Amino acid sequence: MIEVVASMARGPVFLAGELMECLITFTNPMSHLSTSASSEMLAWASAQIHCQFHASESRVALPTQGNKHDVQAESNTVLIPSRGERGQCVLDTPPKILFCDLRLDPGESKTYSYSEIVPIDGPPSYRGQAVKYVYKLTIGCQRVNSPIKLLRVPFRVLVLQGMPEPPFPQDEEVCPSNPFLEEEEASRRDARPLERALDMLMITTSRRCPMVYRLGEDIVGTFNFSEGDIPCLQYSVSIQSEEEIQQQHQRRPGQILSVTGHGRHMESCLHTASSHFSCPSRSTWRLHFEFVTAREPIEPPTVLQNQSEVTVWTGAEHVDVDTFSWDLPIKVFPTNRPWHPTCPTFRGPTASPFDCCVCDFLNSQ
Repeated sequence: MIEVVASMARGPVFLAGELMECLITFTNPMSHLSTSASSEMLAWASAQIHCQFHASESRVALPTQGNKHDVQAESNTVLIPSRGERGQCVLDTPPKILFCDLRLDPGESKTYSYSEIVPIDGPPSYRGQAVKYVYKLTIGCQRVNSPIKLLRVPFRVLVLQGMPEPPFPQDEEVCPSNPFLEEEEASRRDARPLERALDMLMITTSRRCPMVYRLGEDIVGTFNFSEGDIPCLQYSVSIQSEEEIQQQHQRRPGQILSVTGHGRHMESCLHTASSHFSCPSRSTWRLHFEFVTAREPIEPPTVLQNQSEVTVWTGAEHVDVDTFSWDLPIKVFPTNRPWHPTCPTFRGPTASPFDCCVCDFLNSQ
């Protein structure tokens, strides 16, 4: 038996064009004191990145594809990283050989380093109701005279549209210049796609804009009802994401959008001059407002200036109302907060990176 462990030191979230580094450890777990202990022999091991696309058959109509010839079905030495998975492999990198003819004695382990540039021309990771794009690092290894075994490590890919080159205009600076930072070191820092992207995000989100927010930031708004003739009895604000399928790929003509709600704030506001709402920012496309208004003006309760007794006002038992809704598109950008086990949505060491709230940003792309 051989144990294989893959570790991404920087976490499972990467930018397109960023260098992925992973340490892969092969271990013979048998103790050398065991009477049945013996050396294990691995013929080879390799690793590569691939992106798997999956579409809902009830929502998306894809062009039919001819029968593909699976070469791995006839060969025990050909690695196909997407074998056995649903959907289509839309992107893969060339496989890199980690070793050939590895012998591990009982209790012995060997660690190999794998590095690869995340393809810049690939789609962002996305988990919608109609389509999904999932990135995985697939590690394949084979014992002598045994079938190929695969270890798949899911990770998330962010694609930041409009990232300028050079990183940002020369007349703009994100932070004060550091006289202790050598020019050569500063140039290396600017050359890293991750640092350049974080600089761009800092510039974009530092300028206050009513429809631009950071992931996790509260969205706060205020309503002014003082100048309206028709009173508003109640309103609600929800954060929603919508998913639209191109017409040529719709399963049915006039197919409705897929809308997912992520949070809702509701408030009663009869005889209220102003009110406010606050919703936690998520990876969404719009704020959905719903208002319940009376059809006729409603007289507010009157209180005499010299009244000494307590007066209880009882609202009308029946009010004719109308409802209407309004959608406000917004943009949500990620932060530089890494994915880590202390995240409230972390579900253990075997959890997928999709379990992290940081990764939800991709749904807005």
